[in-house]
Amino acid sequence: MAEHSYSIFETAGGFCGIAWNANGITRFQLPTQSADATEKLLLKRLAHEAVAVMPSAEIEKVIADIRRYFAGENVDFSGVKLDLGAQEDFFRQIYTAARKLAWGETTTYGTIAKSLGAGPEAARDVGQAMAKNPVALIIPCHRVLAAGGKIGGFSAPGGSHSKAKMLELEGIVLAAAEPAQQSLAF
Repeated sequence: MAEHSYSIFETAGGFCGIAWNANGITRFQLPTQSADATEKLLLKRLAHEAVAVMPSAEIEKVIADIRRYFAGENVDFSGVKLDLGAQEDFFRQIYTAARKLAWGETTTYGTIAKSLGAGPEAARDVGQAMAKNPVALIIPCHRVLAAGGKIGGFSAPGGSHSKAKMLELEGIVLAAAEPAQQSLAF
């Protein structure tokens, strides 16, 4: 028997995927343009065998909430039951802190590090945890920004452009990045 079940579904943002086991949701795939691409990315990131099934009522509720989110509705995922598997303790603390960020609220990698009693050098660890987040959106890594409120990286399809679009759904519009070099006035 497969250790994970999964489902691919369409949202206003594209096709998403969700995987779960008996303990909770284990993976979430942010939208791509096709169901096949989403399924391929989701299965690539699962460490165990998975089988596509009809979601239970509990998972169907999460899927409905994800659809509502990508339709622009304020959704709180902080109560969704997760199974993050083997994670180092500091990453678990980081994910717990990130889950407290509400709709339309942002923070920085450094602020999360400081809130956990770590020094500024731990901001890099926060960034690594966000990049490895197995359930992006449910753990809202898109709400964690680089120093100075800059967008920072995003390892989902579309990169930082997708992160900016998710923040815009929540009413957060970040200033466009300044060009690295000014053009000459010829």
